[in-house]
Amino acid sequence: MTGMADVPAPASPRTSRSRIPTGAWAVVLAACTGQFLVVLDVSVVNVALPSMRADLGLSHSALQWVVNAYSIAFAGFMLLGGRAADIYGRKRMFLVGLGVFTAASLAGGLAQEGWQLLAARAAQGLGAAVLAPATLTILTAAVPEGPARTRAIATWMAVGAGGGAAGGLIGGILTDALSWRWVLLINVPIGALVLVAAALWITEGRAGDRRRIDLLGAVLVTAGLATVAYGIVQTEAVGWTAAVTVVPLVAGVVLLGAFVLVEARTAVPLVPLRVFGVRAVSSANAAMLLMGSATFAMWYFMTVYAQNVLGYSPLEAGLALMPTSAAVILGSKIAPRIMVRTGPKALAVAGVLITAAGFGWQSTMGVHGSYLTAIMFPGILMMAGAGLASTPLATLATSGAAPGDAGLVSGLVNTSRTMGGALGLAVLSTVAAARTAGSVDPAEVTAGYASAFRTACGVLLVGVVVMLAWLPNHRASRVREGRAAEPTTAAQAKAQAQERV
Repeated sequence: MTGMADVPAPASPRTSRSRIPTGAWAVVLAACTGQFLVVLDVSVVNVALPSMRADLGLSHSALQWVVNAYSIAFAGFMLLGGRAADIYGRKRMFLVGLGVFTAASLAGGLAQEGWQLLAARAAQGLGAAVLAPATLTILTAAVPEGPARTRAIATWMAVGAGGGAAGGLIGGILTDALSWRWVLLINVPIGALVLVAAALWITEGRAGDRRRIDLLGAVLVTAGLATVAYGIVQTEAVGWTAAVTVVPLVAGVVLLGAFVLVEARTAVPLVPLRVFGVRAVSSANAAMLLMGSATFAMWYFMTVYAQNVLGYSPLEAGLALMPTSAAVILGSKIAPRIMVRTGPKALAVAGVLITAAGFGWQSTMGVHGSYLTAIMFPGILMMAGAGLASTPLATLATSGAAPGDAGLVSGLVNTSRTMGGALGLAVLSTVAAARTAGSVDPAEVTAGYASAFRTACGVLLVGVVVMLAWLPNHRASRVREGRAAEPTTAAQAKAQAQERV
């Protein structure tokens, strides 16, 4: 993504540089609220899944699409959303993205059939992909360079992390007190208020770049990954050799191949393939995809295990996972300090090993498991390790990119993590279903979940091997210093903030 041409110049008085201008607080609040909603909806539905299944008669395979429909659309169109904000205007894209997200939330909350809910979740993901990149662009344009902007960006990051961490608790409260529908409907009044505030207080701006955007590339990569995921899900019922499995798998690979051809030939590609020629970029994204494929699915399986096997209510399940949510935040916060001493590669490997240990522990889960040993402690290990590993991987990727590609590579890291999570959930759900063989006996269901955790542990260990062999073993100057230099443009602010997410 390119930098914004109309970034405000730094204020001259030192005091004005250290404070967020009074008139900018409304813009900061609107941007942070939009980011909170986008991140929240990745996790808020997890504790409501059993209630959704009972109310709408969803199959086990359809249930995972409540999560994956959002994630695949979000990740597949995220880079396109960033380019659209640069070209068509940050305010316009913020309003369009939030409008689509809010309308889709209303449709999902009112859904009477399973397919209606899945379609609404996909539309939510599309809206989120347009909304999310615009939030940080709006924030950096509204606040002058210096400590004030740094403080605003820190607020934006904290709100995003809080949305992910609070999703289980908020979803549990709403599902228990009202119904599963309110985990989606709650977005409607909040979205409407932010739409009005944004229309009144956010000023328009764009990079001045009027080149066309690569819509075809975004559609091909999203459709290809969704089709592959659908083919994987089909194996639960009919195996790997049936036509209904093979056809979508082959079609998905063809679509992804077409995406690569389009990116190689188009004048303005969504993802310039040259960035993957940089070892740090390609290796860090591969590692992030593998790690995301395991950790993303963890929330799904832990939630259904707590409710379907241990008998927790939605609220109890949300509360049970709060230490796990806190662990990923803590791991992310302390990672930069540790990275100064160890270097990014060593910390990334150590973090993934800790995560793999947590998955191995979780695979010993039983029908009558206690909270401490069946949920809390293994969950803390899994997510603390993920928090420790994510920061150095993102730092390696962006430090290896050319200055003009920093924003693009930051978006790629987030896309790899989210797409890996969507495909990982499809694969691990298939593994669990193969072990369960359709049984609803709690012992068999638990054995299926345990098998998924063992498989995920193996994937993480493969990721460790990939990182040891492929990640570059160097420390950029900003890594040694423990933090990046002060952002000087909106694009740099974007890149540095997303490194830390």
